[in-house]
Amino acid sequence: MNVVVVSSLVEPLQVPCNYYSRKKSQIKKNPKCAVVASSSSGVGSLVIETNQDQQQMSTSTQTPTTTLSSVAARRLILLRHAKSSWENRSIRDHDRPLSRSGRLDAIKVSQNLLKLGWIPQLILSSDALRTRETLKIMQEQVQAFLEAEVHFISSFYSVAAMDGQTAEHLRQAICKYSRDEILTVMCMGHNRGWEEAASVLSGATVELKTCNAALLEATGKSWEEAFSLAGPGGWKLQGLVKPDTAV
Repeated sequence: MNVVVVSSLVEPLQVPCNYYSRKKSQIKKNPKCAVVASSSSGVGSLVIETNQDQQQMSTSTQTPTTTLSSVAARRLILLRHAKSSWENRSIRDHDRPLSRSGRLDAIKVSQNLLKLGWIPQLILSSDALRTRETLKIMQEQVQAFLEAEVHFISSFYSVAAMDGQTAEHLRQAICKYSRDEILTVMCMGHNRGWEEAASVLSGATVELKTCNAALLEATGKSWEEAFSLAGPGGWKLQGLVKPDTAV
């Protein structure tokens, strides 16, 4: 496994208005907007309904390839941690471990991501115990997750509670830690920020229950360019991955 770095990114912006939050009103008018429902059973195919068409989630296991001089498909996985335990109410929120069902879900979602070929080369994660345990289980189940570069970012925990901050904060973190040759990044964190960021980036209304992942894609010679070209609402929502969804 690559070296794990515990770090703190730039402190979350305290100003409520940023590049993405200013565009929220425009996103609501975006013709690509969709409602991606997350059913309680989680059973069904990974289909995204848009105003224009219906796109079936691709199950290709091929990793996108490109030369550094070409425009590359950049894939972003926004994964919410697995379900945590509330048995011990005296434990502070940051230190809550996973529940038994949460541990099982982490196993399933790692296997589903593997089947779909969405394996990250870079993983940026909140340092909260429930996100660290989610990642550890995924690494134990799928060898490919061990090969990714990992950074634990303390600000991922706090920024998720701030309205309109998460999408911009994730952009900063990804651009800071990624390199041009890294084509798939996974960011692990918390609601409400994670589903808000997925919605802002894609222009869809995304609901992320525990251990659900939004799969987003944009193009660019670098991650900076991909974010710049796509802008808010311009990332393609390829689907949602859930523990109990058949792949």
